[in-house]
Amino acid sequence: MTAAQTYYREPGWITKRIFNPLIAGLTRLGISVWGSRVLEVRGRTSGEPRQVPVNLLRYEGEAYLVAPRGQAQWVRNVRADGGRLDLLLGKRREHWLAVELDDEEKLPVLKAYLRKWKAEVGVFFDGVDADSPESELRRIAPRHPAFRLERRRG
Repeated sequence: MTAAQTYYREPGWITKRIFNPLIAGLTRLGISVWGSRVLEVRGRTSGEPRQVPVNLLRYEGEAYLVAPRGQAQWVRNVRADGGRLDLLLGKRREHWLAVELDDEEKLPVLKAYLRKWKAEVGVFFDGVDADSPESELRRIAPRHPAFRLERRRG
């Protein structure tokens, strides 16, 4: 495995214990914080539903998910479940199929993601931001899985 295939930045105590539960709680109440959703996917080992807050990016008429921390558990679970996932906002549940982007396809998506959420997730992108040269985006792209979402029926 390459370094990019194993890259992951563990969330700190404040993120795990305060920030993520707060955002997930607000999202479960139907309050989206800058596009937040609760992603639900079947655990690849347990088969049980797993939930995590994510930022849903709307870009050029499409919906995307980016993993700013790298090869997160939700990324592995989505891959293992054939791309099937649900996004929750309050009582609303949307069924999606996640199609993983290759590194070249990711570049404009990463740029849009960083433009919108740099203040929140910029630290995970090694100093690269939306105004960085394409060569810098290309350098970090392998570390950050990104998915285009397609609607699916239940």
